[in-house]
Amino acid sequence: MIYNKTVTLKDGRTCVIRNGEERDAEGVLAVFIATHGQTEFLTTYPDETPITPDQERAYLKGKAESGRDVSLLAEVGGVIAGTAGTDCFKAGDKVKHRAHFGISIDEAWWGLGIGRALTEACIECARKAGVLQLELEVVSTNERALALYRSAGFTEYGRNPKGFRTRSGQWQENVLMRLELEEAGQ
Repeated sequence: MIYNKTVTLKDGRTCVIRNGEERDAEGVLAVFIATHGQTEFLTTYPDETPITPDQERAYLKGKAESGRDVSLLAEVGGVIAGTAGTDCFKAGDKVKHRAHFGISIDEAWWGLGIGRALTEACIECARKAGVLQLELEVVSTNERALALYRSAGFTEYGRNPKGFRTRSGQWQENVLMRLELEEAGQ
């Protein structure tokens, strides 16, 4: 699925939300690794990224060619500030209406509206793909993310009290959220 939109950030700068392309592989990987070292709220640690630039190129190419999944990036002045995407469930007819949403923003770009722009773009892409339920998990103490997701229409449907366990041995509760999207014609 192809996506490209320009938005104005809270500080007046222009941000392009677009598909990650093969040429972006190294930059996308660098942002992925950086963001996963900036917070305890993401699924993995930076050293748990076994993806090579060639694998990332193939991944980005596949997402761009997909009619249902998407991998987007936010670019400001040629710098990748964050990434987001959706992955449709592939198991069969009973779950083909569902997709998972994930996002990460480099902390240097927090508070400028990039998270909202990427979230809205992924919701738009999910609708176009025929997704009826977009799902995510968020650490319960990640108040900024929870506020963003709630304002975008996501609602809580459960909690996993031991969703993450940090390397220091601390448990992090995950909030399970979903957004119901309308079927075409409704």
